[in-house]
Amino acid sequence: MEDTFAMGKLQPINEAVASIKDGTTMMIGGFMGCGSPHTVIKSLVDASLKSLTVIANDAGLPDDGIGKLVARGQVKKLIASHIGLNPQAGQQMNAKEMAVDLVPQGTLAERIRSGGVGLGGVLTPTGLGTIVEEGKQIIETDGRKFLLETALRADVALIKAFKADEKGNLVFRQTARNFNPLMAMAADYVVAEVEEYLDTTYLSPEEIHLPGIFVDAIVLSENGDGKECQGDL
Repeated sequence: MEDTFAMGKLQPINEAVASIKDGTTMMIGGFMGCGSPHTVIKSLVDASLKSLTVIANDAGLPDDGIGKLVARGQVKKLIASHIGLNPQAGQQMNAKEMAVDLVPQGTLAERIRSGGVGLGGVLTPTGLGTIVEEGKQIIETDGRKFLLETALRADVALIKAFKADEKGNLVFRQTARNFNPLMAMAADYVVAEVEEYLDTTYLSPEEIHLPGIFVDAIVLSENGDGKECQGDL
């Protein structure tokens, strides 16, 4: 394995996450744990990092995935589309122990995509006339009103893929792809946790979902083949 680590972008997990410090703004892929980098999240828990700003679809489940970071009070601010399946997140939000910015799911995805492709934001009618529009610019075009939702970027993106080659090219498994490719494009440093690593062959261009140019480090998953993820069904 030591020889393998010398190849391409594959790294021991402690090296891959060494630059992640207290106060980091990070994006974490997944949908209720499906497609989340569980091995990398465990390493952050073990490192006792704190004051993290996390951008994710959700708060995970109690003590599972992102929920592990929430349960240990390591998240200072969470930007997500919902937190309803993690009671601890709601309790911390109500106690003002963790700031929560709830963003409609489609808007969240588009804000991340905007950050990845260099746009300043996206115009959307979602949220008009609700508390979502508070403090935001309203722009009228062709007789319709839209909210200006600004782009999101992060210092780090932690993503999960099914398979990688040594160049960092990635293949995702079915719906476990979810937010992962968008987040990889919108962060300065990207760690990809993978289930399979090709150290003697390369992925063909036709099967690549995310080019390796977006990936800085690859780590091996400790979670088997990922079939526990309901998104694989």
